[in-house]
Amino acid sequence: MADHPRFGPAGVPFSLKMANASLPDVPIFLRKQGLDAFEYEAIYWGGKPQMKKEDALQLGLKARENDIWLSLHGSYFVNLCSEKKIVEASKKRLIACATAAEWMNANVVVFHSGFYGRKPKEVAYKSCVDALRDVVKMMKSLGIKNVKMGPETMGKLTQLGSLEEVMSICEEVEQTHLVIDWSHLHARGMGLFRAVQDFCNIVEKIEKRLGTEAVKNMHCHFSKIEFTDKGERRHHALEEARYGPSFEMLAKTIVEFKLKPVIISESPLQDQDATKMRDILQSLL
Repeated sequence: MADHPRFGPAGVPFSLKMANASLPDVPIFLRKQGLDAFEYEAIYWGGKPQMKKEDALQLGLKARENDIWLSLHGSYFVNLCSEKKIVEASKKRLIACATAAEWMNANVVVFHSGFYGRKPKEVAYKSCVDALRDVVKMMKSLGIKNVKMGPETMGKLTQLGSLEEVMSICEEVEQTHLVIDWSHLHARGMGLFRAVQDFCNIVEKIEKRLGTEAVKNMHCHFSKIEFTDKGERRHHALEEARYGPSFEMLAKTIVEFKLKPVIISESPLQDQDATKMRDILQSLL
């Protein structure tokens, strides 16, 4: 668990990509910016790790040297609620991600659970829980003990990933870690966060269900977000005032409850907005 609130980008910052920097350069770059978290994007992976073990080990080494908290975002090609063939392929993708996460000493594999499809929500949920239990069992058999699976709250109404569903998964499946995407919750709730108390209500719900340690050490995603009556449409930068939610409101909630979350910027501006969020929180602290 993090020892203080941490901030970082989802994916390699654009400026580093343009400079053709190597992966181990990322933690050094982030440390110079005063950031201390990084979420590696494995979002297009198949059933095997699509990076060399040596590269993952080097990333992990540089992250430790520069005090960068690592997480890994799992493949988008995961649906634990679908037909058997798709679920089995999804489990392999999650194992590939967990394997690489263990190599780099990442703390959590964030993943999207899947879509309800034509199934009743409770049937889709049971399929997800059963499949995720299998994934955790396979992880243990492979000696992957330091990585937790992080079901993420989702922004579309067709996706399994309401706050209630994610909390229930964390209650029912061992080796899981709560992942709260505040922008997704905002979109799913049709503009849920309009006041500081709206954020506080979520924190109180989580604490009541999962306990103080779980809520204090949440893994979070944040950006401004655009939505329709179907939920999430696209992520936006913090400077785009027409969109919510407000990070200032979340920051006040973090201070009030003395939380220590890892906050990953999913803004198009990645590291720049991670730095802005860090500065906003520090000004309150």
